[in-house]
Amino acid sequence: MNAPAASILVVDDEPDLRTLYELTLLREGYRVETASSVQEARDQLRAHRFDAVITDMRLPDGFGMELLQDLRDQQRRERCVVMTAYGSAENAVEALRSGAFDYLTKPVDLKQFRSVVASAVQGTGGVPAPRAARSPGQQRQSATAAEHASGNAALDKLVGASEAIRNVKQRVAKVSRGMAPVLIHGESGTGKELVAQALHASSQRADGPLVAVNCGAIPENLLEAEFFGARKGSYTGATQDRDGYFQAARGGTLFLDEIGDLPLAMQSKLLRSIQERSVRPLGSTQEETVDVRIVSATHRDLAADVQSGRFRQDLYYRLNVIEIVIPPLRERREDLPALCTALLSRIAQESGMPVPALTDRALAAIAAHPLTGNVRELENLLHRAVALSDGEELHVDWPTGATDPQAVRPAASPESSPQTQTADATASPPQTTTCAAPLPSDLQAWLDQQEREILIRALKEAGFNRTATAARLGISLRQIRYRIARLNIAVPNDQDPHDDMG
Repeated sequence: MNAPAASILVVDDEPDLRTLYELTLLREGYRVETASSVQEARDQLRAHRFDAVITDMRLPDGFGMELLQDLRDQQRRERCVVMTAYGSAENAVEALRSGAFDYLTKPVDLKQFRSVVASAVQGTGGVPAPRAARSPGQQRQSATAAEHASGNAALDKLVGASEAIRNVKQRVAKVSRGMAPVLIHGESGTGKELVAQALHASSQRADGPLVAVNCGAIPENLLEAEFFGARKGSYTGATQDRDGYFQAARGGTLFLDEIGDLPLAMQSKLLRSIQERSVRPLGSTQEETVDVRIVSATHRDLAADVQSGRFRQDLYYRLNVIEIVIPPLRERREDLPALCTALLSRIAQESGMPVPALTDRALAAIAAHPLTGNVRELENLLHRAVALSDGEELHVDWPTGATDPQAVRPAASPESSPQTQTADATASPPQTTTCAAPLPSDLQAWLDQQEREILIRALKEAGFNRTATAARLGISLRQIRYRIARLNIAVPNDQDPHDDMG
């Protein structure tokens, strides 16, 4: 049995526009109610349940944002689409941050209008009336279940159970259902593309394409054609029409990796395409409407780049509607065992061969590495260890300067002769087994203690000057502050740990 047609509430104080929206949606097979004010809309919402609410931002007795807040406060299922005046980018961003599913810019393009409404009602329980191009309700439910399973599988790729990674997963699950642009921030190698994949797979656009673009890898003279497409003859070598990334991502997600590497001129063109949801291919006089969700990522401090003039402020606010920060590996060391297990499993699958077993000693050696390259460096380290290991256990080299506890042996006393040493060894062979330091029962606590001792020594040698200490250890001032606080390192009463003038 087919699910009922989706029900839409349209709120606009202009009668002609309200009628236009109503007729457009009726032709698409929706059930439609209308309202001309905030109060009328509230009356409709008290009387009926809808799948989506489409409201103008400015109304005679208030603002559409009030309806959005009502829906959130009452935990209603309706998804809200807000219509804003042309050029009101701030209003659109405010609406998305407040929980709107999506926004439309007036004057509304009807093709875009239909597309946004279809996205809004998808998965809410109602569907448009059956038409040849649409699936019946049972198929829609199957598709929703498939998307849910796909999203869970993608989230499972974000390996770890630390609080930091759990927060990332929860945020991905929360924001994936909307259309708001997402900015993923994290150091190189932390897994920004994995988060983008999880966002896409958890969304209702999961059956559409995910197009990933490395913004720093495209020659500047080809950026416009690569992003927006090109018409035959538009430049030397353009022998046929070709789509750009925006067209290729229609109905899906466009992932702009390393967005901070885009030149300023291209940033301006990208901003216009995001705001207008349309692109003009190189060599064309016509614009094409594109339906994509923008997810971007960077390892740079874009806010600082805005201040220095290297990144457009208006584009930054448009992209950074929702931010997801991925923690570096050093802030979730407790995830190392699970990460190593998952990566070794992948290596075994890719090579088609069993890999040596991960022992406590190998894990301790891995943990002793700084892993400044994060998960990517960890994966490279494991690939190298697998290639160089002999036997059934994984062998990992200890980093330069680190001590392998099992390599520590007591020095022979000067008075003892080789014969005496041999006799002693023969008389009491078990003593050789006590020479190696025991493996720590709490690896993280052991590592913290080593780090604490090194920091205290370096601070003392630098007279508790944090700037000098950070430079001596090759880390940033921010990192030294964080480590002093995390490890609870005390300083002399006459020394202020925030005073870098010592």
